[in-house]
Amino acid sequence: MTMKRKMAAALRYDQDKDFAPTVTATGKGLVADEIIKKAKESEVPILEDASLVGLLAELNINEKIPEELYQAVAEVFAFVYQADKQMSDK
Repeated sequence: MTMKRKMAAALRYDQDKDFAPTVTATGKGLVADEIIKKAKESEVPILEDASLVGLLAELNINEKIPEELYQAVAEVFAFVYQADKQMSDK
């Protein structure tokens, strides 16, 4: 039995400046752990979606996501929006 190494990806999107979200970090194993740690420290909501992370990991840092991923990434940002709203309501 082999264990799959954890993977993580980080995205940035500013609707006033960007036409599409940008990949800001990707990594496996210890690098993925560090990406997740920094997100938690910054209180950035985390969504686990292994298939999406796999696709994002194929992109270069600072690369805009391709149109084929718009729907999936829009769902991630909707999740983040809801999580932020719930946190601010507390």
